[in-house]
Amino acid sequence: MKQWDAKLYDHAHRFVSEYGQSALALLNPQPNEFILDLGCGTGDMTQQLYEQKVKVVGIDNSKQMIMQAKEKYPDIHFEIKDILELDYDSQFDAVFSNAVLHWIKQPRQALKQIYASLKTGGRFVAEFGGQDNVQKVTNCLIQTRKELGYAFDESSFPWYFPSIGNYTSLMEHVGFKVVYATLIDRPTQLKGDDGLRNWLTMFAKHFYTDMSDQDKKEMLSRVQETLSQEIFHNNEWIVDYKRLRIKGIKVKT
Repeated sequence: MKQWDAKLYDHAHRFVSEYGQSALALLNPQPNEFILDLGCGTGDMTQQLYEQKVKVVGIDNSKQMIMQAKEKYPDIHFEIKDILELDYDSQFDAVFSNAVLHWIKQPRQALKQIYASLKTGGRFVAEFGGQDNVQKVTNCLIQTRKELGYAFDESSFPWYFPSIGNYTSLMEHVGFKVVYATLIDRPTQLKGDDGLRNWLTMFAKHFYTDMSDQDKKEMLSRVQETLSQEIFHNNEWIVDYKRLRIKGIKVKT
């Protein structure tokens, strides 16, 4: 189970849910539908679904995120649940997920669980990091690790950033009919001098958890200094996000 700072997430990274509006429009939720919000975080998009008169369940593998979601939105049902261990059987009209599936490095298993959760004819809509997402940042993190004397094993890379072809092939293998897929360039603003450091603290811990406190501090300082020459403009960081947005239909049980 991943450990998340839910308060930092809400304070400095609200753009995650704000950028999910286009994916929500692709979902096109209808009143009285039963929808699963997969990886709901602190519940902001779950609340938007709730406001559209759907019956919604929000799940996340983080206890901290779910606790904060329940505190913010007590009228919504939230559960701590692992995407790879879903126990739903043809229950939902739709499964929605925003900014989550790039954390799941077993995509075929995740897709099987999602497929099993849907009613026949149900739809799966998701947006998450795609091919070459945040590449400038990750290249700098890996290079700085090496400069500080720490090896980098590709298998320890924390994310799965697939191409359109890779992910839609997996969807089709599981049984989905893919009806929409696009890869979007989305330069993303991290405001203020500490914007990048907040992002690294929130999302990139895998790159420095094995370091001494001194080396961790040096790592973050070097990465910030190096990238400031390239992606810091007008008091904000512009990170090279690339998002894969997809929609699939469960065509049979």
